[in-house]
Amino acid sequence: MTANKATAVDASLPDVAATHVSAQFKHNSPIIACRFSPDGKAVFFGAEDHKVWRWEIGAENAVAFAGHNSWVRAIGCSADGQTLITGGYDGQLIWWSANAQKPEPLREVAAHHGWIRALAISPDGEFVATAGNDKMARIWRLDNGSLVQELRGHESHVYNAAFHPQGTAFVTGDLKANLIEWDLATGKQMRQMTVKTFSQYDKVFRAIIGGFRGLQFSADGNRLAGCGMINVSNAFAGVGNPAVVEIDWESGKQVIEHHSKAKLKGVAWGVALHPAELTIAVNGGGAGGYLLFWRPDEEEEQHSFKLPNTGRDLDLSSDGLHLVTAHFDRHVRISRMAAKNV
Repeated sequence: MTANKATAVDASLPDVAATHVSAQFKHNSPIIACRFSPDGKAVFFGAEDHKVWRWEIGAENAVAFAGHNSWVRAIGCSADGQTLITGGYDGQLIWWSANAQKPEPLREVAAHHGWIRALAISPDGEFVATAGNDKMARIWRLDNGSLVQELRGHESHVYNAAFHPQGTAFVTGDLKANLIEWDLATGKQMRQMTVKTFSQYDKVFRAIIGGFRGLQFSADGNRLAGCGMINVSNAFAGVGNPAVVEIDWESGKQVIEHHSKAKLKGVAWGVALHPAELTIAVNGGGAGGYLLFWRPDEEEEQHSFKLPNTGRDLDLSSDGLHLVTAHFDRHVRISRMAAKNV
């Protein structure tokens, strides 16, 4: 569900070995999604109580955004921090005043038939894209909610979406680990790529499992990272190992697949590309919660940090030092990496 960052992230190399939980907020319901505000001072999170919440980091309470009739996994914020957009498993796309003390929906759009799994906001702030279980991706105007493009081409649930930083291209990833690049001006398919290790068919349970649980471009647009699960041995229980693939965008070729040296059980539920050539993911599953840190040319992680509970989403703050993670144990956690001089 990764939404492209509209704000610049500090490109200095952090000291990942010093990572620690610096703040946390306990909610009354398991949490499935999280995003920093553009200035990094607040976190928006979606919970199993069908609400989105705004937590000013360090505050004792959070502000509720009530309007969905289901879980909310897709969250995005305009670059100026004024507009929050959320997409729920009810298929509704809702606009909010991000900083309101008593938020009310500003606009509601029936965006998909079934789940909205992810949304992304374009680099110029003009468009919001949504990906859904109806095998569709759609582009909407952020200012008025009007439909701009309807993108047909996937043959399975569309799990994630990301805008290229230059703003001319858009990519979507589905359950079967297919990536499609679209031309934003025409809505036409430009090319398709497949990461075969990210989707498997379980003959016992007769189910396909996998897909892109997160997508994000590097700040320069040269790389696309996608996260998910490999080596699935049980589709019903979701038993596999977390992994991140990186694709050279110009050639469309996969350059590396990152995995955990300990072969952790779980799924990489979110990915962040730090400008200092650092790839970060959060694991959630049988092994519990971990933050994993890789250098671009290394298959195994440079460092792993054990979280108190299984992770379900991840976002990187604009200061390049803080990570927010969503957890099943009803907590939002802020982990801090130390600044490092190079």
